Amino acid sequence: MVEASARDACLIAPPTLLNCDHRPTSALQASSFVLPEVRTPSRHDMTEFAPTQPVGEQPAGYDPAAVERRWQARWETEATNVADLSSGARPFYALMMFPYPSAEGLHVGNLFAFTGNDIYGRFQRLKGHTVFEPMGYDAFGIHSENFALKVGVHPSELIPRNIDNFRRQLKRAGLMVDWTHELSTTDPRYYKWTQWVFLQLYKQKLAYKKKAAVNWCPFDKTVLANEQVVGGVCERCGTAVEQRFLEQWFFRITDYAGRLLANLDKLDWSESTLTAQRNWIGKSEGAEIVFPVQDVMAYAGSATVNEGMSGETTASALEIKVFTTRPDTLFGATYLVLAPEHPLVSQIVADEQRQAVEAYVARAAKQDLVARKTSKEKTGAFTGAYATNPATGQPIPIWIADYVLMEYGTGAIMAVPGHDERDFEFAREYDLPIVRVVAGAGQSADTPLDAAFAETEGCVLVNSSHFDGLTVEDARMAIVTELAAHHAAKPVVNYRLHDWCISRQRYWGPPIPIIYCDTCGVVPVPESQLPVVLPDIEDFRPDDSGVSPLARHEEWYHTPCPQCGKRARRETDVSDTFLDSAWYFLRYPSSDRDDVPFDEELTKRWLPVTSYIGGNEHAVLHLLYSRFVTMVLKDAGFIDFEEPFARFRAHGMIVREGAKMSKSRGNVVNPDQYIDEWGADAFRTYLMFLGPFEEGGDFRDKGISGVKRFLDRLWKSVHDARRDGAADAEVARKLHQTIKKVGEDVPRLSYNTAIAAMMEYMNTLRAGERVPHVDEVRPLVQLASPFAPHIAEELWSVLGEGRSIFDSGWPNYDEALVAEDSVTMAVQVNGKTRGTISVSKTASQDEAMAAALAEPNVAKFVTGAVKRVIFVPGRMLNVLV
Repeated sequence: MVEASARDACLIAPPTLLNCDHRPTSALQASSFVLPEVRTPSRHDMTEFAPTQPVGEQPAGYDPAAVERRWQARWETEATNVADLSSGARPFYALMMFPYPSAEGLHVGNLFAFTGNDIYGRFQRLKGHTVFEPMGYDAFGIHSENFALKVGVHPSELIPRNIDNFRRQLKRAGLMVDWTHELSTTDPRYYKWTQWVFLQLYKQKLAYKKKAAVNWCPFDKTVLANEQVVGGVCERCGTAVEQRFLEQWFFRITDYAGRLLANLDKLDWSESTLTAQRNWIGKSEGAEIVFPVQDVMAYAGSATVNEGMSGETTASALEIKVFTTRPDTLFGATYLVLAPEHPLVSQIVADEQRQAVEAYVARAAKQDLVARKTSKEKTGAFTGAYATNPATGQPIPIWIADYVLMEYGTGAIMAVPGHDERDFEFAREYDLPIVRVVAGAGQSADTPLDAAFAETEGCVLVNSSHFDGLTVEDARMAIVTELAAHHAAKPVVNYRLHDWCISRQRYWGPPIPIIYCDTCGVVPVPESQLPVVLPDIEDFRPDDSGVSPLARHEEWYHTPCPQCGKRARRETDVSDTFLDSAWYFLRYPSSDRDDVPFDEELTKRWLPVTSYIGGNEHAVLHLLYSRFVTMVLKDAGFIDFEEPFARFRAHGMIVREGAKMSKSRGNVVNPDQYIDEWGADAFRTYLMFLGPFEEGGDFRDKGISGVKRFLDRLWKSVHDARRDGAADAEVARKLHQTIKKVGEDVPRLSYNTAIAAMMEYMNTLRAGERVPHVDEVRPLVQLASPFAPHIAEELWSVLGEGRSIFDSGWPNYDEALVAEDSVTMAVQVNGKTRGTISVSKTASQDEAMAAALAEPNVAKFVTGAVKRVIFVPGRMLNVLV
């Protein structure tokens, strides 16, 4: 039956209008389980759902709700969206970042993102790919736990309800999701393998525990990442954040910093995302320089090495190592600054300074790490100790200050106030020496410094002994080379990236699979004993101790040691939710397997992910951690690729009537409300028409009516279509141009311009209320189908087709018909040129306006009602607002 339908489709439409290279309907892969359990359906002949209206008869009307209910039911019954993972032709993995299932339900930002991914996936299916579009839920974490505490419902009860609501909304939106591979990170069948991932890193010595300074939220009573601290307060609750020292589990992501950075050059990702990752990794090439610590009372006799650095420096048991990207300025280093928490502080502080230093350390410990990085105020304390500058041989004082952090470099800096603004301000505040060692054009060694001189281009060294006159670049290498000969420096590549802290002192998360035994020490939980199930406890409220609530439940906390059998203790921290999401894309194709985290053959067939779409808020951490985990698993021999996402595009943000959506403003768009009123197809298409997908757009209630009118006209055009005679030549030319335009725009995610092109063609198709030929309208239904899948399926059946439109193929176009003289017109808004458009020489004012409003550079200036349009055909369009 399927093959006959394909042949019939080719007979109905000429080859120039319709792609006849149909792919056969694939067999299904059964799924043993999903969460929740979903029956694996069998296929039925789609002719059961014959059109209710023959071509040419006027229908009673387009009822979106009825059409969408009917086709959602048919997709489920027919298993239309279930991908043949084992043998489907040309696999295409279309992945969207999975959502956190909030109690509020799906918001319009979610649906904007999911719809954009769905359109791209449906387009690829029409192009002949077997498309796998799975869905899951990132459901562990502090958001769920805090809300559960607020409403008095256990998260194990709350999350399934939220997931049920999300699933309902997602299905209602008409997504091409393969629900047989649905997953939730809270399912023990999933987090069993999250714990397995932890163990693989532990085996490779990439997981370790240490005491570290962390951001602590006193209200949420947990550790916060730097990104979760805004202006010194917790981004979630607004509480002032403190600094604490806690034992934490870390992953050595810094071991992969160079590889993570280098691979970015090979990725087909949004440029903004690549830039964000490069900046976060933060490669710095410089030198590590050794400053010997002097005896506080005997620093005057130190040797000087101004005559070639050949002298011997004073011997000292203590050394301070400093990383700098500007070794050329070493002769201008007039003091050192240590982080308050640097381990040497307590060893070098002079007795007369100890009280002041300890008080300063205590004050700094109460600050969050982000505030310390960004604060403009410069404070510090002198330790009373001195170090030897290895270039000058002179003693320089050692200070502590909160703007220096242990997490970057060595936790110590050489301060060069003459050439660093931050150091200059600190030196002015505490009356420390400021020396010029770099001079630009027209400057000399004696040119006064009223501010830090940070320029390097065309500059030379001064006041730098025998290095005077060298360019900055040449001096960097020369100074390090000479110091290295005396074991006082070495070239170093440093990174801003620091190791990933995965410990969380909360309840709602996967327990870290580690056991502590007094006899055997730290013991990983054997893989055969996974999962370490999160116990169902009522008292899960965190306290201020910095210890997880799990520690209060001895029946779970105490367990036999897997090695010696003696009484031992479980790790009570749970892992960061970023670990849950760092590998979920590997699990989807194998979610029906309990015996392995991912099936070897399916993983080779479907991974890496072909296309990944997500928000820029995850441009750094989620993507970076996913890349890291993938590299680790590749190095361990579990997979044969090291980059998880071949293509990534960041979607834009939706605002409403020019303002960011928020509950406090009362302007949040509820998808259910708009789908009730307009239907899912109209809502989906309108979201994509708001603006460029990678930029977002402004949701205005009045705008959706225009999209609904387009769908109404499409409905009527199919039902009015005639079969007698032939298609009009000029309409056919416009059709082929539209096929080409839409086919080029969709892969670029230029959905708004693709929709504008279809609307423009609709105006040609129904110009003067002409009755269209069936060959003129059939390909338009295919073009519209990724955007409005329900009405497209319905109209495809009205056109006499017996299979899903998404197995019909993408229509071809004839290059000879596409070629047409076009003209580039200037577009003005209120008399100022804002862009250009390319339209046919015979384009009408309406067509020119549609093209102009599809251009982002024009549309952003058309902010109010259009009062008048001045149109000179083929030359100029001026929109007055």
